[in-house]
Amino acid sequence: QVQLVESGGDSVQAGGSLRLSCAISGYISGTHCMAWFRRVAGQQREGIASLESDGTVDYAEFVKGRFTISRDKTKNILYLQMNSLKVEDTAMYICAAAARPYCPADDYYFTYWGQGTQVTVAS
Repeated sequence: QVQLVESGGDSVQAGGSLRLSCAISGYISGTHCMAWFRRVAGQQREGIASLESDGTVDYAEFVKGRFTISRDKTKNILYLQMNSLKVEDTAMYICAAAARPYCPADDYYFTYWGQGTQVTVAS
């Protein structure tokens, strides 16, 4: 049974930084794609960063240069470093895993989902 538990969400001022963590329990092999999504209240969930099994990363345009996804395999934690936060980054941030080495374009193929951690950015 795989569980993903996010933490690190907080309220910060615009321009600030946060580091989110996603603790992975259960077995997820190195061939899993890991990703971060976010959901703004009343809107659809959107993908923001992904990490493939070969280390390839990808970011949504609106977070490129500000957010960094990484994984500590020894601790089994997925991170999202968020810098230069903007008010529009306010959302519930959710980590997910897909049982394939390359990240799918459709989030339908993500098998495991966390509950999310709230990030609020004030002006």
